[in-house]
Amino acid sequence: MIVAVASGKGGTGKTTVAASLATKWPGPLVAVDLDVEEPNLHLFLKPKLSGIETVTLEVPDVDEGKCTYCRKCAELCQFKAISVMGRAILTFPEMCHGCGGCMAVCPEGAIGVTTRELGVVERGVARGAIPCLTGRLRIGEAMSPPLMRHVRAAMVREAAPVGADIVIDAPPGVSCPAMSAVTDSDVIVLVTEPTPFGFYDFSLAVEAFTPLGKPVAVVVNRAGLGDGRVYEYCRERGLPIVTEIPYRRDIAEHYSRGLVLAELDGAMGERFAALCRALKQRAEEGVHA
Repeated sequence: MIVAVASGKGGTGKTTVAASLATKWPGPLVAVDLDVEEPNLHLFLKPKLSGIETVTLEVPDVDEGKCTYCRKCAELCQFKAISVMGRAILTFPEMCHGCGGCMAVCPEGAIGVTTRELGVVERGVARGAIPCLTGRLRIGEAMSPPLMRHVRAAMVREAAPVGADIVIDAPPGVSCPAMSAVTDSDVIVLVTEPTPFGFYDFSLAVEAFTPLGKPVAVVVNRAGLGDGRVYEYCRERGLPIVTEIPYRRDIAEHYSRGLVLAELDGAMGERFAALCRALKQRAEEGVHA
């Protein structure tokens, strides 16, 4: 079972929920931070680092001595990562998605392979029993989905031997990285807050994720703040609010020290244990929002 914790915008408490789920999950679990542009799940779980893997992407390397400037490669590439200008051929590695199409269509075999670095995957273990994977994008790299695909493949390999479930801390928003993070999930947890900005971005997330046909559950953070539009919207759309996190000073202080919210007290621990059970049930029922 794969649980993706997502949100319409940053700052709603997505990582807070993901970390708490990881510590209260009943059974083997792999915790994964797919917010590769600014990962922070490790700040709460504090895994002991066991390895770092550099991830690269194959990009074209042209031998102009063989090139006949037929333009087949440039016509194929939808991302303009390779262009033919007269008797010159230009490559733009930072725009390449690594599909290999240009190499396949070149009739002269003039396009070879080189690589560029995307980022790294960090492996560790938290609490002595929770395997953790963190994707970290190279500074200056524009595309995160290729690195995220590598992390997703690694998490499946990590979980398979013991049949572990997976909790993903997804990127915020509804752009390509967020969609990439939830594509393999069995249930999507949308974390929101009952404020005007929170409601607006939450509604965008619902619209973006609904076509995926996956069960959705809602967690309302900072409950008691703002207004009731989030609750009304969930009633209208048939979205279950599986738990609420109160708007309280002690919760904010606990979070600010990098501590896991589920360990604040017994009541909060039971709240997240119940959330784990509700998500398992939601995924098993396969109820689509």
